[in-house]
Amino acid sequence: MAEPSGETTGRPPLDLELGVIGNCQVAALVDERGSIVWSCLPRFDAEPAFSRLVDTQDRGQFAIELCDPCHTQQYYRRNTAVLCTELTDRHGAVLRITDFCPRFRQYGRFYRPVMIIRRLEVLRGNPVIRARLRPSMGWDGEAPAATRGSNHVRFLRNDQVLRVTTDAPLTHVLDETPFVVDGTMTFVLGPDESVKESVDAMGRRFLELTEDHWREWSRSLAIPFEWQASVIRAAITLKLSAYEDTGAVIAAFTTSIPEAAATQRNWDYRYCWLRDAYFTVHALNRLGATRTMEGFLRYIINLVAGTDDSRLQPLYGIGGERRIEETTADALGGYRGMQPVRVGNAAYRQNQHDVYGTVVLAATQAFFDQRLDRPGDRALYHRLCALGEEAARLYDQPDAGIWEYRGRTQVHTYSAMMCWAACDRLARIAGQLELDADARRWRDEADRMHADICRQAWNATENAFTETFGGETMDASLLLMHELGFMAADDPRFVGTVEAIERHLRRGDHLFRYAAEDDFGLPENAFNICTFWFIDALDAIGRGDEARALFENMLGHRTRLGLLSEDLDTQSGELWGNFPQTYSMVGLINSAMHLSRPWEEAL
Repeated sequence: MAEPSGETTGRPPLDLELGVIGNCQVAALVDERGSIVWSCLPRFDAEPAFSRLVDTQDRGQFAIELCDPCHTQQYYRRNTAVLCTELTDRHGAVLRITDFCPRFRQYGRFYRPVMIIRRLEVLRGNPVIRARLRPSMGWDGEAPAATRGSNHVRFLRNDQVLRVTTDAPLTHVLDETPFVVDGTMTFVLGPDESVKESVDAMGRRFLELTEDHWREWSRSLAIPFEWQASVIRAAITLKLSAYEDTGAVIAAFTTSIPEAAATQRNWDYRYCWLRDAYFTVHALNRLGATRTMEGFLRYIINLVAGTDDSRLQPLYGIGGERRIEETTADALGGYRGMQPVRVGNAAYRQNQHDVYGTVVLAATQAFFDQRLDRPGDRALYHRLCALGEEAARLYDQPDAGIWEYRGRTQVHTYSAMMCWAACDRLARIAGQLELDADARRWRDEADRMHADICRQAWNATENAFTETFGGETMDASLLLMHELGFMAADDPRFVGTVEAIERHLRRGDHLFRYAAEDDFGLPENAFNICTFWFIDALDAIGRGDEARALFENMLGHRTRLGLLSEDLDTQSGELWGNFPQTYSMVGLINSAMHLSRPWEEAL
């Protein structure tokens, strides 16, 4: 049950061998040599302070380079979001870099500043390093202006200021000249505020408090007996994706890591997709971590309250912004030189009708869970009813679908099924609130929709439900029929659908989301969440041994730190797509919960 060790021996770093640190306000990605290569400040969807991950120029990073290196090892401190990178040189000297974003309870609330702290400690010998502090602070590749104080440097760009305070020799840092690390050194990156105490003392104190916070949070999780460390790491990663100020949950921390090499499938995922957020909330709820759900409900309520109609977009900015115009940052060379680097996402303009079911599903637990501070009430129910009316009106109308096709619209079975789920859950909620007439009305609506979907989406030749009404192609999202309660696991129609999806979309031990040509040609890589959905479906229909084997295989495809991106090359096993991907970490948690032996049986 040990966490991945993260050890490497002298080979060039893999591009997605990255650790994520954060505090539910900001985050940063650190490569296996200890360089910060991606971070957006002061929030997830802001301009990048460090952008080296999607650039080909030697800029946009904060590197701590050990002279004459021969070995690196990277790991998380147990059950925390604190990342350690140990660098060894050829003379046996060892330097440890500890990276974290402070997060702990203070004055009755969570303290989560716009801050990254880096602590350098000598573990052995006399390591010699070269620091390369080269922030980008924007999309155009221009270096920010800098002003220097006695123990800090300020980087200025437009209306942004990044202040770095340190007890390291600032001359050597700014001139990038080698120097010996002869004790603990601390760097504090954050807003233009003076550090009122010893930077070493503050760094040490914040580290202890942050570690205590994450260990306490991890200890509260209701984890499965098997794969505990993997589930805890996935859960922490999901928690880091929640923007606590508003309750939004982002799909990933990055933009423009291609779904496959040189395909133009480069998208910006630093926003709140209602669908992805629901899956994240649902997975954390299964582990007993309900605060993210409560925050997301607040976010949803504010979205609904802020519009004159009941139409929902598929995604919003993390502050609730409705316009997320898509542009390209042409000055940045792209991930491995694969442009474009996209900023914003035009999918916000699309109609994706599954979002109505997504929102109602996300809210349903609030009406039944007695642990919550603010359980669902009639006021929330009536807000959701407007979304249910939209779902009943739109379930058989064309949309862009869950996979956000940009060049066509059709009546997608998954979207219709999620609209059914909205009405189905509203019937249950109304019953819980003792609104019997409403419960009967929503139940009748759901039953009508269910019958129509079963009639129009069934393909007798394939013996399966298909991607679209009257269609012939398969869609991996239909593996969720059982999970959503639309179809029982032992229903021959569900079994037939699983088998048809396996025939058409399985590639070795992985699953494609679809196999038909789209706006960018034929898909090239498997979609990791779909593989997990397939694992869950196999287990549900009685093929549990196969499901466990596929799950263990997926665990083997994680990074050394236990993380997953969106996509996977089925030939090489290489990870592609934005990173770390909440969808993929959700899939890991859900499959582990389904497959694990129960505690009662194991002990």
